[in-house]
Amino acid sequence: MLKNNKVAFADWGLLDYQQAWNRQEEIFAQTVALKVANRTHPAKEKITPNYLIFVQHPHVYTLGKSGKADNLLLDDMGLQNVAAQYHKINRGGDITYHGPGQIVGYPILDLDNFFTDIHLYLRTLEEAVILTLRDYGIIAGRLAGSTGVWLDAQIPAQARKICALGVRCSRWVTMHGFAFNVNTDLSYFKNIIPCGIDDKAVTSLQQEKGYALNIDEVKTILKGHIMTLFDMVEG
Repeated sequence: MLKNNKVAFADWGLLDYQQAWNRQEEIFAQTVALKVANRTHPAKEKITPNYLIFVQHPHVYTLGKSGKADNLLLDDMGLQNVAAQYHKINRGGDITYHGPGQIVGYPILDLDNFFTDIHLYLRTLEEAVILTLRDYGIIAGRLAGSTGVWLDAQIPAQARKICALGVRCSRWVTMHGFAFNVNTDLSYFKNIIPCGIDDKAVTSLQQEKGYALNIDEVKTILKGHIMTLFDMVEG
C-alpha cells in the first residue's frame, strides 16, 4: 500500500456547523471511495489524501450517536433565546458545545497513512493539546475513563475539561475531531450536561490565564504539535 504523510491544512474561519459538516462528509466520502477503488483495482492504486481543518462555529450544540438527548437542558424556545442551533450527528461521544473563541479541529485522515489504532489516534490528539497548554504554562492531562484533556484530573473536586473529543472512523478514515476552549463563552456549557458528565466543570485557556489569548497564535502552536506528533508534512 502506498503511504502518504502529506496533509493539506485549511482554516475555514467562522462557519455554520451544517455547512462544515457537509464539507467534511464530502471529503470523507471521497477518501473512503478512493480506498475502496484502490482495493478493487490494486494495480491502479492512488495515494489517499489527508486533511487538517480548523474552524470556529456560531453557537451550536451537537449530540453524538451514543449521547442522550436529555443532556441538552434547553427546549426549542430556549435554543432561540441563546441564538444556538442543535444537531444530532454521527460521531462518537455525547453532547458538547461549539462556539466562537473555540478551536474546532477536523482531521480527515487515512490512518493507514499513519497508524491503524483509533485509541492511539485519540491519545495523540489529546497530547497535541496537552503540549500546547504546556507552552502557555498550564499543566494538563487525562481523566481515567474519559476522553479529552483535563486540568487537575487527579483532584476530583477541581477537575475541569478544556478540550473535548469525538470522532467517526470508517475504513480507517477519520472525521469530526476535537473542540479546544480558548476564548470560549463558558456560560453556554450551563445549558448542557457536557459529554454526559454532570459532576465536572468546564474551563478555557482564557479563564485559566485570566486574559483573552491571540487565537491565531494558539492555532499555530497547536497545528505544529499535531504535525510533529503524527510525523506529518504540510503539502
